[in-house]
Amino acid sequence: MTSDAGLIAPCGMNCALCLGYQRTKNHCPGCHGDDIIKQVSCRRCTIKSCDLRLATVSGFCYECPKFPCRRLKDLDKRYRTKYGMSMLDNLAFIRDKGLGAFVEKESERWRCPVCGDTICVHRRLCPGCGEPRKDLST
Repeated sequence: MTSDAGLIAPCGMNCALCLGYQRTKNHCPGCHGDDIIKQVSCRRCTIKSCDLRLATVSGFCYECPKFPCRRLKDLDKRYRTKYGMSMLDNLAFIRDKGLGAFVEKESERWRCPVCGDTICVHRRLCPGCGEPRKDLST
C-alpha cells in the first residue's frame, strides 16, 4: 500500500498512511485523487492548490521559492508533535534521494513488524493486528 509514488502529496505526506485513505467507509483517494469524493477540507487544501507550487517542475513544495511557507511549517509542526512524522523531512528526502527511494523507505518504515499491514500515521495501533506502533522518528 505504501509503495505507490502517486500517493505522495505535494506537501510530502504519504496519503497511504492517512486514516482517510485507509478507511473503507468514505474512503479518500489521496491528494492526487478525484476531488469530488474528498472531504471539503481536503478539497480546499491551500498547499495542493498553491499557484507557486503548481508552477514547479516536480510538483512538490521543496521546489517553491517560498519553501518552507508558513502553512507547510504549521502542518509540519502539527505532524511532528502529534504523529512523529515530518513533512519537511519527507520533502528533503524526496529532493535529495528521489521519489522512488522515498517510497521504498516509507514502505519499510510504516510496515507493521507483526502482521505486515500498513500502519496509519494517525493511530497508535496497527489496523491489522492491534500491535502498538514502534517509535517512527526519522
